[in-house]
Amino acid sequence: MAELWRAVVRTARLMVGQRDYDVYVSRRRRFDPEAQVMSREAFFRYCQEQRYGGKGVRKCPC
Repeated sequence: MAELWRAVVRTARLMVGQRDYDVYVSRRRRFDPEAQVMSREAFFRYCQEQRYGGKGVRKCPC
């Protein structure tokens, strides 16, 4: 049941343009353990800007 709930939450976030912060952090750490990681708030703002107010197309930090 918990896995189903996580899938529903993940889907809802993607529907509104909000990527999963934990996935972002794990990918950053896997590819570059020394890399700077945005705070949860900065990540949220970044994703919102990309979805609704971005200037041009930028690559996601994920």
